[in-house]
Amino acid sequence: MRTASIESGEVLVDCRAVWKIFGDNTPAAMKAITERGLSKKQILQEYNCVVGVANASLQVRRGEIFCIMGLSGSGKSTLIRLLNRLIAPSLGKVVVKGKDLAALNATGLRAMRAKNIGMVFQSVALLPHRTVLENAAFGLEVQGISKAERSKTAEAALAKVGLADWIARYPDELSGGMQQRVGLARAIAADPEIILMDEPFSALDPLIRRQLQDEFRQLTKELGKSAVFITHDLEEAIRIGDRIAIMKDGVIIQVGTAEEIVLQPADPYVAEFVAGISRLHLIKAHSVMGSVAEYQRTQPNSDVNALLKTTPEADIDELISLTMQTERDGIAVVEDGTVIGVVTPRSLLRGVKGSPPPELAAA
Repeated sequence: MRTASIESGEVLVDCRAVWKIFGDNTPAAMKAITERGLSKKQILQEYNCVVGVANASLQVRRGEIFCIMGLSGSGKSTLIRLLNRLIAPSLGKVVVKGKDLAALNATGLRAMRAKNIGMVFQSVALLPHRTVLENAAFGLEVQGISKAERSKTAEAALAKVGLADWIARYPDELSGGMQQRVGLARAIAADPEIILMDEPFSALDPLIRRQLQDEFRQLTKELGKSAVFITHDLEEAIRIGDRIAIMKDGVIIQVGTAEEIVLQPADPYVAEFVAGISRLHLIKAHSVMGSVAEYQRTQPNSDVNALLKTTPEADIDELISLTMQTERDGIAVVEDGTVIGVVTPRSLLRGVKGSPPPELAAA
């Protein structure tokens, strides 16, 4: 699985039981939640306060792209603003690089944002009177970096996002997708370890959007960055993310890989979200294979070593092709020279439908 290399990595962002409540009676509302367990609706009715984020916990590890997905009003944009203390939590802690953001003074917080956290918004907010190069270098200018150094750094960042030939242009000469590339270049020019992306591609045409999704993922991985990516589109989250958190009414309902969420949705709300998602390139052999023992029990005269072989990362589309190439009743899944499972036509159909194998469903 593509998260395997980061599962045990360093935690860069640690969000611990965070709440955010908006309104004049926030302290009383927070007390009512902790002592009486009032719901979001009850808090609005009794205290005229809005629960933006409710008891949210998550961790983002080094090298991980972590997507937070939800519909409008789910709390996802509020949550990402808590991660760099654009807003302060009502309760709970946000720890970045081992430091509690709430404990940092103004100087320390500015340093954290300048050196460790970059952010790209849906509205990229380029300065119209400045060139592409000057816009990309703006964050470095705020840090007091010399003009020559910041121009060199910004030019390199623009080259990474494919805008090397546009450095002398102005924002009104760029398309929407190109403007978003400038925003990304501005974020990475400061060389942050963590990039926060708040629905940066949602206003773009579908073709440009898919192109930028792929470019963003590739660039983030090449640079070794970690990212938190906000989206209302599950397909975008699947395309970009190593792991996905699904939010509703301020609550994180489920966190997992795309495969885990599709195969084992936490509740009917998540199940409805994933119902229309294509499984062909999403679900892999390791998620639909049955055990060797089970295969040998049902097919006692079959030799697993004589079956066509594939890897644990083979997707449904590849497994279908292999099944069509053989007259045998299974595909052997091999890792490090050992058969670790068998994909049968039955288990393959479960994968197409999005159902886990029985042993996984019972877990």
